[in-house]
Amino acid sequence: MEFPDRRDVDHLIDPQPLPEFARVRYEPRTERLDDPVAATRDELDALDLDDLSEGATVAIGVGSRGIDRIDEVAAAVVAGLAERGFDPVVVPAMGSHGGATTEGQREVLEALGVTEESVGAPIDARMAARELATVSVGDAETPVYFSEAALEADAVLVINRVKAHTNFTGPIESGLAKMTVVGLGKQRGAKSFHSTAIAEGYVETLTAALDVIERETPLVGGIALVENFEEEIGHLEAVPAGSFLDREPELLERAYEEMPTLPVDDIDLLVIDEIGKEISGAGMDTNVIGRYRVLNAPDPETPAIDLIYVRGLTEATKGNGNGIGLADLTRRAAVDQLDMKKTYANALTSGSLSKSKLPVVAPDDEFALRTGAAALGGYDAETVRIVWIQNTQDLGELRVSDAVVGDLPEAARVVGRETVAFDDGTAGFEAATDDDPDA
Repeated sequence: MEFPDRRDVDHLIDPQPLPEFARVRYEPRTERLDDPVAATRDELDALDLDDLSEGATVAIGVGSRGIDRIDEVAAAVVAGLAERGFDPVVVPAMGSHGGATTEGQREVLEALGVTEESVGAPIDARMAARELATVSVGDAETPVYFSEAALEADAVLVINRVKAHTNFTGPIESGLAKMTVVGLGKQRGAKSFHSTAIAEGYVETLTAALDVIERETPLVGGIALVENFEEEIGHLEAVPAGSFLDREPELLERAYEEMPTLPVDDIDLLVIDEIGKEISGAGMDTNVIGRYRVLNAPDPETPAIDLIYVRGLTEATKGNGNGIGLADLTRRAAVDQLDMKKTYANALTSGSLSKSKLPVVAPDDEFALRTGAAALGGYDAETVRIVWIQNTQDLGELRVSDAVVGDLPEAARVVGRETVAFDDGTAGFEAATDDDPDA
């Protein structure tokens, strides 16, 4: 596809002065678990493993998100199971991610630091899934699938972070239940789940499918992680099978209290340097940007962001640009990073088609920011409210235009002043004054 270059569009929108930016350090109070590895090994005692014979195979479901120290936690589970005389095997629990291929799912795990060498166990990345049963959810009948690699094991446990989901709100969102149903359902299970959930409700579909899995598979439980504002593990606990739906709401409440958020809610233009699957299932956390863009689920009330500009993709996402459709603007450099096969595999499986649409593609940063300013209407560099972040996961340091500074909370402090400069259309920041010596 051909996109306009600067020669084609430069005359359409006049340049506008950009505001001066404050570099801000945002540090809400938060809790951190000092030794999650030791906690993982201890927590395994809470799972019902007594009925397993020596040498029993235990499948460990590991997902595709950028969870803090996930490689170390997975290795600790492997080591703890091996010490108890069992034979652990890692099974990717990520639905259709990695382009819904064996090689792609191994690649995603490797990008997260999870390899056979790092965790000390083989990885069985087969995409095959077996249909366990068909359940009724509202007016729909949905088949429930489960990984064949996990079914062949004597026991199954999953490791996942409990957090706000990117498509819906409810007593259970992203966590152990979702990884068990969707992640270990592989592509067929993920597709079946999403097709029903969009029409009949996510929580209702999760609950019905989990009931089948708990009845028909050797699921013994999971290791639940809750991260703090800094995306570090703040809490970790083992949750036995049969207790996911009871325990996850409390863990989710804690996750909401700790989750990263922007320091202000009223934003004209949000600039995001990078999106990626290791950051969020939607590339950028929909709860941070205030946009779900899914059927039958209203967007969050806050924050209120008029326009979003995405500058690029992370290296770890390997071209999966799912979520770029949540932006209003992007640039050619970001489009050149896209692997549309992986992006479409994600969109077609989830049924959330809007997240993989292409926004307006600007030739470079300079024209993208010019376009955003014009689209806001009545642009004024002194009053425009711009927030500029690396991604929706790393919110400890960000930049805000002068008009935003007066609304920053106590947990945010200005540590420098900067202006935007362009090199061949690519934006960069230059110090406007000396940084705070205490920064």
